[in-house]
Amino acid sequence: MIVMTELVSAKNLAVGYMSRTQWSHADFQLSQGEFAAVIGPNGSGKSTLLKALTGQVEIIEGELLIDGLGIGEGRRMIGYVPQRRNLDEDTVITSREFALLPHRARRLINNSKAERLESERLVDEALDSLGIGDLANRSISTLSGGQLQRVYIAQALSQRPELLLLDEPLSNLDIRASAQLAKSVSELVRGRGVGVMLVAHDLNPLLPYLDKVLFVANGRVVCGYPDEVLTSERLTDLFELPVEVVRDSSGRIAIMGDFSEAHHD
Repeated sequence: MIVMTELVSAKNLAVGYMSRTQWSHADFQLSQGEFAAVIGPNGSGKSTLLKALTGQVEIIEGELLIDGLGIGEGRRMIGYVPQRRNLDEDTVITSREFALLPHRARRLINNSKAERLESERLVDEALDSLGIGDLANRSISTLSGGQLQRVYIAQALSQRPELLLLDEPLSNLDIRASAQLAKSVSELVRGRGVGVMLVAHDLNPLLPYLDKVLFVANGRVVCGYPDEVLTSERLTDLFELPVEVVRDSSGRIAIMGDFSEAHHD
């Protein structure tokens, strides 16, 4: 029997900006090797959840731990890919060089030949694990959206995080690229035992692979197994307004409701 280590633990958590609460009373956990989607309407605080874990927003109340440590120490275990960045089309840097940038920033590869070679090995391993090893020497300005998103993830993954935070990596990708990226992230979770929290607008490409869903809305966060959270009854209770969860014959989900009435502090 495999015992999963609790990686993230939040208890009665409230976060916000300049002491203004965005959501509160949040209780959720993520174990090592679990894949969780963070979903909810625009402005509800999905990205704020990731920023709380990286120490970018204020914890107003409650407790947030990473592997039993406070955010100050625990965030060293995190690989974070923020919302998609715009690159100058004239940028001349290869995928490998881009993924190596954090290693250079820590001055690791300049200390010794052995450390430089280890950094390069980790980057090449990360690129290969995401199926883009053949793009290592390609300029990132020539990559498709899906390929570039994999390079961003490889950059974070090469630093050997225990927790990988991905903020809308499926944004602006077509259906096929979204499905391929979701599958690649799932394989990382299973193969490496990395915990993943991924913010998404469209849950459907992720559904075959998810262990948990965190639904952020109406100043609250609800966490659980997809079949537990994604019900009309549970989301109606969360939003405090009528919500209907509709599933088609292929298992795709549509969440229907007038979310404009929800509370978005």
